[in-house]
Amino acid sequence: MSYETVLVWMLSLNREYAKIEYDTAFQLCKLCFPNDKIKYDFNNPDSFRMLMTQLLPVLMMRHRRVPRAKWQDHVTPTGKHWIEHAPDSSGRVRPPAIGYQLTFHNSLCGMAVTQGNPAQVVNIGLGIKQLKTEPRGTSIPVYFESLSHKLTPLEIENINPKNPDEIVLKRLCMILALKEAYIKAIGQPIGFDFSRLEFDVPNRRATGDGNPLIGWEFRVFGAKLGVARGNILKQEEYECVCAYYRGTPETTFIFHQTPQELENWVQFINIDQLMAVSSKLAA
Repeated sequence: MSYETVLVWMLSLNREYAKIEYDTAFQLCKLCFPNDKIKYDFNNPDSFRMLMTQLLPVLMMRHRRVPRAKWQDHVTPTGKHWIEHAPDSSGRVRPPAIGYQLTFHNSLCGMAVTQGNPAQVVNIGLGIKQLKTEPRGTSIPVYFESLSHKLTPLEIENINPKNPDEIVLKRLCMILALKEAYIKAIGQPIGFDFSRLEFDVPNRRATGDGNPLIGWEFRVFGAKLGVARGNILKQEEYECVCAYYRGTPETTFIFHQTPQELENWVQFINIDQLMAVSSKLAA
């Protein structure tokens, strides 16, 4: 991974998890992140999602052949994470810092990653929004209305609730994922007023409190998963956005529509693939 490169790891929770898998993930997180207070809660699916997501940076560093003892996880006052390589006895210059941000939503866990100097690499965020209404059974018009307070009048106009339901849902989820990615990139807490941000997607413009978000890059892509729930295989779709501050004189939107466009910077794995290497992660 070179300077200014952005990578995303996506973990599909493509089936139900077993107790031995939960216990493995729990023990690994305790071992790899001893300063974190992790609660054991096997029956809570969100707990398993959190554990599996937390292991993504460990998996990434193992993929780079850096054992856990050779890197340190730092956290900024706003909760942004970056990794520092431990010095070695060779006297060689240490590799650049790695910034990452973790998130999960339903069956998809993700990590956005970049490298460079610590002050720069923490400005990265990932937003994930499933194309479904909540709670289950809610109609798309009602769902859209329930979230309209997070949108600006221009965003509502661009979504256009008179469009077919599937278009309304896709556009709504894209804008919410854009806002989530940016909010996480700047380290704002839960409860940030989404309506302070405006994403004019057709015109490729973004503002915060009316000010252009100059220097930001937004990569927009979709993910389709096959998820086993009991004996039933269900298809799930997600809108995903990676936000990164590059410091350029413009705001950049990049849209990736096909798997071929994603394969150079987005890597998909599943539960089985992570568990297959779990014995090596704490080494």
